[in-house]
Amino acid sequence: MPRAVRATIIQPDPHVPVDRFGPWLASNRVLVRAVPLWQRDVPAVAELGDGLVVLGGTMSAHDAAEHAWIPPLKELMVAAVDAGLPTLAICLGHQLLAEAFGGEVEVEHPDGGEHGAVPVAWQDTARSDPLLSRLAEGNSSLVAESHSDAVTRLPDGATPLASSERYPNQAFRIGSAVGVQFHPEASPELMGRWAELKGADGRTMRRAMHAQDTEVSRNGRLLAQAFCGQLRAHSLVA
Repeated sequence: MPRAVRATIIQPDPHVPVDRFGPWLASNRVLVRAVPLWQRDVPAVAELGDGLVVLGGTMSAHDAAEHAWIPPLKELMVAAVDAGLPTLAICLGHQLLAEAFGGEVEVEHPDGGEHGAVPVAWQDTARSDPLLSRLAEGNSSLVAESHSDAVTRLPDGATPLASSERYPNQAFRIGSAVGVQFHPEASPELMGRWAELKGADGRTMRRAMHAQDTEVSRNGRLLAQAFCGQLRAHSLVA
């Protein structure tokens, strides 16, 4: 009988939970270990199991003076890639992944960020990517966005996978890791709470996201299912 598939989810910020991704992973029989970084240290790569998810946060990738876990988290993502572990880095995680491998992030990007449901266009490279190929069967996908910072330069050797009208670096792969600027895990309720944290109208955000949630949630679930497939494949060879 094959062993259980296990993954570690690193949560930098109590305001940015795993949300819908947790039930989606559980429905695919993935056992999850959560690491809240305001309570625990960054784990070692040997503790991650079959893969790693790094969530977003309200802090920036440049806030290491205030958040001492940022440098070791970058080191962990490099170690995960070196070990060939499937890794999904979301929003802040995507930005930290880029910087960990030598890319660049601009805090409070002058274009103002993206907030709400946004279409991302897939590069040809995404159509053969093991994580994103099902999403990339069409030219674009509607996804949840909530960011003001942005990756402005990808690491050398990274494969660009997606762009939006305002931001070219919506997704990229480097080795076994994929970074996505968008939030595949975010429900309309969570998007509303984030809007309120920024002083915006949470009710309006929730209504707008509910109106588009059939497509947004489908796309998030497809990504979660593909990630679970990568975790299972890793568990068979580990």
